[in-house]
Amino acid sequence: MEHRFHTLDVFTTNRFEGNPLAVITDGDGLSDATMLAIAREMNLSETVFVQKPTDDRALARLRIFTTKEELKLAGHPVVGTWFLLAELGVVPAQEGGVHIMQQTGAGVLPVEIRFKDGRPQRVTMTQVPAVFRPIKIKKKQLASALGVSVSDFHSELEPQYVSTGISNLMIPFRNRAALARIDMNIGELRRLQGKNGTMAYCFALNGSNKAFTRGMVPWEMYEDPATGSAAGSLGAYLVHHGKLASAQTFYIQPGVEMGRPSHIEVEVSQTGKKLVPRVSGAAVKVFEGTIRI
Repeated sequence: MEHRFHTLDVFTTNRFEGNPLAVITDGDGLSDATMLAIAREMNLSETVFVQKPTDDRALARLRIFTTKEELKLAGHPVVGTWFLLAELGVVPAQEGGVHIMQQTGAGVLPVEIRFKDGRPQRVTMTQVPAVFRPIKIKKKQLASALGVSVSDFHSELEPQYVSTGISNLMIPFRNRAALARIDMNIGELRRLQGKNGTMAYCFALNGSNKAFTRGMVPWEMYEDPATGSAAGSLGAYLVHHGKLASAQTFYIQPGVEMGRPSHIEVEVSQTGKKLVPRVSGAAVKVFEGTIRI
């Protein structure tokens, strides 16, 4: 039995930049064990399996796997998969924006695809409302695990866990030079976080609506080039702490230190205390082929 796959670079328009992603476009009929085995074979941060939805509101169901487990929701897999499905005609091209619903492990969520001259230009995913949790890690311990000094951290903002589908640890740095000094001890950071967060999302603000970021992953890989879930969490974190206005476009530049520069846009809508991020980006196809099972 053969299944079609594509790989893409996400949060970029240039091949060999951004964050790589594998997508199996006909993922029905595969067992969980087989999907996990394929994800291990792809050996990327995430692999997506597109299936028929079990909820009538959704156009498709996305099953998202790392090399170790299934995720309820993740940013670059959603953006990359719907960019691909739009290019393949699963989402009919329409000048301007097309709104569809997707089924994920985090529920049925909206996606907007912007077209220009019949081709997708940008995909926007809406995440679940942000949930904030304090950390119980001392700054000295956190600095040691990241290979920096406590003085490299931001003088006002505090580290905090934020989840918009996946829990990530937001770590504010005082400037980009401090961010570049990170030399993570994977084992030490893993012990400090336990199972509380997927990623240590280190960031340095660059003006009122821009930031440089580094997504340090103490589980399967050292650093992730560009992660949409953490980008949404960062936007919510900054609105929550009064550093960003709701509905203001926030521009994130991750992956620079890795040689895979990426571009993510975030907007956060606010209703009372509820903060809902929308994360946008582009993608470009790299490989395609078939897998025989």
